[in-house]
Amino acid sequence: MSSDFSSNIPIYIQIMNDVKLKIVSGEWEAGKRLQSVRELAVEFSVNPNTMQRALSELERDELLYTERTSGRYVSQDQSKILKARDQMAEEYTDNYYNSMLKLGYKKEEIVYVVSNKLDGKREEDKNE
Repeated sequence: MSSDFSSNIPIYIQIMNDVKLKIVSGEWEAGKRLQSVRELAVEFSVNPNTMQRALSELERDELLYTERTSGRYVSQDQSKILKARDQMAEEYTDNYYNSMLKLGYKKEEIVYVVSNKLDGKREEDKNE
């Protein structure tokens, strides 16, 4: 995993975002059993308490759940996963849009840049 944590965002939030990304992208499938907190802490190079806090927050968001005797699992509720995916997409879009505005781009120019990028990506996909 990543031990390249940003100093201006709490580590547990960065871990939450990383785990959330794994869930919404399908890298961690619905119903998947997670490793133990200690194993994940080693993998992420963090203190187990930090990992526990991140996982507990994701349980509150209902992206993870715990079965008392068998461990922690990724939610099987696709509506929760899709909602989290949409929220992340909105955050990414807001960040991109605001960055482009700071660079001096106008709305129409941003649409043009994105459209060209997508067209270029489509061409790359065709050539593969």
